[in-house]
Amino acid sequence: MANAQVPSSVGPRYWAVPVGRAMIAVIPAIIITFNRDHSAQLGLIVFGAFALASGLLLVLVGPRSLTVTIDRSLFLIHGVVSMIAGALALAFHTGGHGLFLFVVSVWGAVTGLLEIYAGIRVRSRPLPAKDWLFTGIGAAVLALLLLLLPPNPVVSVGLFGAYLVFLVVFLPIAGLSLKGDSPRQRSDATAPADAAPANTATNDLDSL
Repeated sequence: MANAQVPSSVGPRYWAVPVGRAMIAVIPAIIITFNRDHSAQLGLIVFGAFALASGLLLVLVGPRSLTVTIDRSLFLIHGVVSMIAGALALAFHTGGHGLFLFVVSVWGAVTGLLEIYAGIRVRSRPLPAKDWLFTGIGAAVLALLLLLLPPNPVVSVGLFGAYLVFLVVFLPIAGLSLKGDSPRQRSDATAPADAAPANTATNDLDSL
């Protein structure tokens, strides 16, 4: 029963979601990496644009590409939280380093835990469980480092830039791996397990 449910967690077009998130992260990652100005204001603007765009992607595309209600709800909440955090960051982009730490750390903690939970739910299937766990842990680690390290705008904005680079590198690989993992391959992988009880029953009848 568990093997039959896991492959249906994502639809055949879900691979476009991680690839789309990576594309959204490219420009913010470049801006932070190649800009000497690592001020809190720049960080809030870049984070706000990234979070708002990625949240919109998850809200509009994510639920349509997921086939399990709980997963749809988790990523819908993920998208809404990202949009709210992005809107707050853009609206109060002059709020200073304290606001940057608060908004980004809360966003990272909430969205990270959502993705970690989603990955644990389908842990018996490496894809997409591994991808959700990695991205979730990445966001949670970002939030933890922002809270633990000494408050310095250069360090904080640089950490967020490093997180964006991680997404740019990891998510396309994850998306293309999911694209190759077609529904037919998934169903073929579970067929022997489903067929085993029937064969056993047949053998039992023959023995009688």
